[in-house]
Formats: sequence, C-alpha cells, structure tokens
Amino acid sequence: MAEIEKIREIERKEIPKEKTIEKARKEVEKAGETEERIVECPECGSRQLVHDYERAELVCNECGLVVDEDFIDMGPEWRAFDHDQRMKRSRVGAPMTFTIHDKGLSTMIDWRNRDSYGKSISSKNRAQLYRLRKWQRRIRVSNATERNLAFALSELDRMASALGLPRNIRETSAVVYRKAVTKNLIRGRSIEGVAAAALYAACRQNGVPRTLDEIAEVSRVSRKEIGRTYRFISRELGLKLMPTSPIDYVPRFCSGLNLKGEVQSRAVEILRQAAEKELTSGRGPTGVAAAAIYISSILCGERRTQREVANVAGVTEVTIRNRYKELAEELDIEIIL
Repeated sequence: MAEIEKIREIERKEIPKEKTIEKARKEVEKAGETEERIVECPECGSRQLVHDYERAELVCNECGLVVDEDFIDMGPEWRAFDHDQRMKRSRVGAPMTFTIHDKGLSTMIDWRNRDSYGKSISSKNRAQLYRLRKWQRRIRVSNATERNLAFALSELDRMASALGLPRNIRETSAVVYRKAVTKNLIRGRSIEGVAAAALYAACRQNGVPRTLDEIAEVSRVSRKEIGRTYRFISRELGLKLMPTSPIDYVPRFCSGLNLKGEVQSRAVEILRQAAEKELTSGRGPTGVAAAAIYISSILCGERRTQREVANVAGVTEVTIRNRYKELAEELDIEIIL
C-alpha cells in the first residue's frame, strides 16, 4: 500500500510539470504566429519592414518605429571570412536543385583518389574505388524516366551556359520540363526540342527574353520545331505568358553596343511613347528595340551604324530603317544624319 501511495504522489508531481511544458510550447507557437503575422507597421500602415540583424529588431522603413525586437537569428552560429573557411565550417550539403535529375539529393564518389582527410588512396584499394564509382554512376539513374531527365537537364544546362543565362532561369526551365514529363508531353517529340522550348518559356517567364533564333543556334533542333513545341507545351501546361516587350531587349542590346546608361534610358522612353501610340503592336520586338536604340544613340551623340545595331539585335538593316522612320515620323523626333 505504501508503494502505491508513493507512485500516486510521483504522478501528481509530474502532471503539473507536463502542463507547464505544454503551456510553454503553446506560448512559443503563439509568438511564432505573431511574428509571421507582422506584415505592416501599426503606426503608419507601411509594409516596408526591414530586419536589423545586428540589433535583432524589425524596423519600419517609413516612420522608423521598432515593430518587433529580440527575434531569433536562424543563421549559423559561426563566422567565416573567406570561401575556404565557409566550406570548412559548413555542416550541410548543397541546396536542393531541380537542374539535376535526382534534385541533388543522392551521393557521388569523387574522381580524385583521395580519402576524407585528403590523403592519397593506396594502389591496392584504387581498383575497388574504381568499381564503386562505376556502380554508383549506374545506380543513380535507375529507370527510363530518370535517364530522360538526366539527358534533358544536362542539355538544358549546356544551352543556358552557351547563352549566359542566370541560375534562376535554369531552375525555372527544369521545372517546366519536369511538368512536361509528368503530363507525358515528351512522347513523340525529341528531348532536345522540348528542352529548348522549356528554356525559351523560362526566359519569357523571368523577363529575360531570348529570340527563337538565339535558342536554335545553341540547340540541336530547328527554329520551326522549337516554336511548334513551345506552343504545344504552353497550351498543355497552361503557361500564361504575355507578349514580349521591346523594352526587355534594350539593356542587352545596349550592353552589346557598349552604350552608356543615358542612351538606354532614352531608348526606353522612346519605346514607352511608341507603346502609348500602339506603334509596337504587330511588329517584331527586336526590330522595334533596335530602331529605338539607333535613334537614341544619334540623339545622345554616341552614334552607332545601322549595321552594328543590326548585328547585335539579330535583324536586318532594312528592318531597322523601316522601324526608325516610323518611330521618328509618329513621335516627331528630328534626326540629323
């Protein structure tokens, strides 16, 4: 009986402790929800809130009110002053990516014959390591879908590198291609054609347009097939893409012609005026952008010839001549040649 009483007494002592833990957990969850809910300043209603990580404060950018303080820093607890130090102290692998068929989550045996300490592996174990490396490569690609993805994503990466496209476009194009594979849109079409069409769609989605001719130059398929496949996958996947604006091409063309920012701004201004008067509709965006750059280069005193602009924009001199005459006439721009 005495033992039973002792057990009951211990249980009575443990119950409040559990309640306290539960209460603390709820308070933490509530605090987290409150932090997530803070999206605007209670003083001025502005949504421009800035995290000051040195003082652990959430500050309104408009009125300077400290909205929240003492929040938890989710970053690493260590500091690094160069790349080697950062790689040495980091305890995690590379982030997940859609540009690799297994999303970068599988392991890989390095081609260098060294162990984890950087020491050279003995010749006795090198044959075994070679066999392990070979089988590791084989088992990473287990079925036909993965083989398809592995080939297509490497092709996407090759084309994106040739065009000098940023990382986010490679990720977007990989996602578009994966959706096409999931919906079985690859059947009856070449992998290269669908990959090129996915890259073209990703460029347009991210506001970094490339022409079909530019994509066709770096791919192994024709311009006609890329255009046909792009229309098909955009219809089947429901990609709602707006027509390409000539303004999107201006920075790249100006950079290719080594023109200053003043010329670029003037060209964008001309194109906006042309869009208001509906002079850009029904015409190729590259030709209109090239004509606007040609006009602005003359107006700003950094003249470029029609041939130079045509070579960078990938259009003919006749197109530039026709478009610049239309723009100059409709916008009342006096050009002294």
